[in-house]
Amino acid sequence: MAQAAGTTRRVRNMEAIQRRYGQTHRQDRWWLEPLLIIVGLGAFGAYTTVSAFLGDYWPFEAGVVNGHATYLSPYFEPLIRVQGLPEWFSPAIWILWAPLSFRTSCYYYRRSYYRAFFRSPPGCAVAEPAKSYTGEKDFPLVLQNLHRYAMYVAIVFPIFLFYGAFKSFWLGGQVGGEVGIGVGSIILTANAVLLTLYTIGCHSFRHFVAGGLNRFTASPFRMLRRRLWEIFTIANENHRKWAWISMIFVGLTDLYVHLVAGGVITDLNTWSQF
Repeated sequence: MAQAAGTTRRVRNMEAIQRRYGQTHRQDRWWLEPLLIIVGLGAFGAYTTVSAFLGDYWPFEAGVVNGHATYLSPYFEPLIRVQGLPEWFSPAIWILWAPLSFRTSCYYYRRSYYRAFFRSPPGCAVAEPAKSYTGEKDFPLVLQNLHRYAMYVAIVFPIFLFYGAFKSFWLGGQVGGEVGIGVGSIILTANAVLLTLYTIGCHSFRHFVAGGLNRFTASPFRMLRRRLWEIFTIANENHRKWAWISMIFVGLTDLYVHLVAGGVITDLNTWSQF
């Protein structure tokens, strides 16, 4: 009887908590993480939107020699220009939809901004505004299920970023010309590495590599897939870390190229002409 009475009291306490949004028995600063997520993701979203839509109004190619740029912002890599479009149509629009759709539907980010922006729930054991849970079956959250399809497009972009970083070690981005190195070259290379670690650590990517296999040793190809799965699992175990580091760094990389291209700061490099 005592145990039953205790259970009843706990149930009633939980019901009381659920009556009011934000009510909880927690004594820690549970609201701090959602607040930081709002600030971090909000600032990144605002900056990316401004950077992308300013387009040619805010130079994104630095050290242009003979029509070739030594540094190109990762938001515009690869650079796609289409004649006849209005000036406000930034080349970044051709690019950013793919990595942003991949990142915003990422399983880790979904957990983060569901709690921070949708407050569902704002913290463990903290009451949320919604009276019932509908999952991701209704619009617009049903679009999150497109994550694994966005991955197929997003995985090609680290290749473009590495190629752009490689060209940044050549004056004017002309491979086969004068070789050199600058702060921008290092930044672009580090950005490509970080975004690659974030991409290969994706849960969907791991499943793409070796998901659905009942036997890893049935063939040499399956054994290779297992080995790759083990390697990518290392990145997956730190997916949260790579998500935040890569997000912050790609924004700073874009800003660095803008500032160098606009003449606000000077890039330290080995080319006297640059």
